[in-house]
Amino acid sequence: MTHRIAHLDMDAYFASVELLRYPELRGQPVVIGGRRRTALAEAQGFQRLSTYAGRGVVTTATYEARAFGVRSGMGLMKAAALAPEAILLPGDYETYSRVSRTFKAAVAAIAPRIEDRGIDEIYVDLTDVPGETQALAQRLKDAVRQATGLSCSIGVTPNKLLSKLASELQKPDGLTILTLEDIPARIWPLPCSAINGIGPKATARLAAIRIHTIGELAQLDPAFLVEHFGKSYGAWLHEAAHGRDERPLATSREPKSISRETTFERDLHPKQDREELTRILLHLCERLAEDLARKGYLARNVGLKVRYADFSTLTRDHALEVPIASADALRDAVRTCLKRVPLEQRLRLLGIRAGMLVRTTEYRLQSEAPPRVAEPGLFGDPPPYAVVRTSSA
Repeated sequence: MTHRIAHLDMDAYFASVELLRYPELRGQPVVIGGRRRTALAEAQGFQRLSTYAGRGVVTTATYEARAFGVRSGMGLMKAAALAPEAILLPGDYETYSRVSRTFKAAVAAIAPRIEDRGIDEIYVDLTDVPGETQALAQRLKDAVRQATGLSCSIGVTPNKLLSKLASELQKPDGLTILTLEDIPARIWPLPCSAINGIGPKATARLAAIRIHTIGELAQLDPAFLVEHFGKSYGAWLHEAAHGRDERPLATSREPKSISRETTFERDLHPKQDREELTRILLHLCERLAEDLARKGYLARNVGLKVRYADFSTLTRDHALEVPIASADALRDAVRTCLKRVPLEQRLRLLGIRAGMLVRTTEYRLQSEAPPRVAEPGLFGDPPPYAVVRTSSA
């Protein structure tokens, strides 16, 4: 291979981290999702999925739960119908982030050219790293297991598109190495949806013209694809089906925004549940402030996301003259956004976003707010838990 690009994907990541904490659950169907686990729930033992009532969704599941048809993004009530005896655990995202940093550091010690694709997957450029490909990939897997106790699956090919496909071929704990000559035998029999970038809508359109596999897609005339899918996407479909991808690794990708949101267990009314909604938004502001501080960013724009009980969604943004990062400043910006939000209907979700990010090192954070006394709640009058501020953020 002229290039050796690896895609490393942690196996059932959140669930696997939980199994480190609860090794007695190994081999059982376990689902991650729902509300935060309380001390009382901890004392009462593990919750079965059949006892869950709410609108939460599956974050991830062990392979034993997936065997019942449970998938990420599925509603927990639907998952309960498929696997009622599965264990339900809440997410612990602080731990998942910490372990993520650990496995990425272990990989970087061997191959420093990395493109971070999220909490549980990375691309690694092995082209200039000494060593035979199979041994080098196994070395990465061993380093991840030694650092975290977790398994991962790796695909190594000449490009990112093929490597992501290859990493899925032998999950869990897989290691797959492919060349361009392997495409007809290993890639073309796969469904079109296996290619990252061919979503449900494109899959349905391809199925309508009796194209189901990547191999069938590869045989289509490029002009036909352009005619039916547009110039850019049609041309890309042809290239992707033939395993061609010239994208370089984005080793210094800057995030465009950072966000936090939460879906409620029950619909909340802006007036009747004012205090609870205020607490939720204040908590989101605190968590988002922690994210900004940890990652070293300031925000020039703050956005508010509201989803109503009828699933309609509304967003409002507030541009800032001075970049901010503190929870107090985020709260003030959210309050400004709220003034432009209709609050007659019940709500099912709230979210906040810090956008137009700038590095903290590039700006000197100025005073963000004057001293305050007995601040009002975000949704109206001062709540009983309002605090007195004696200094600015």
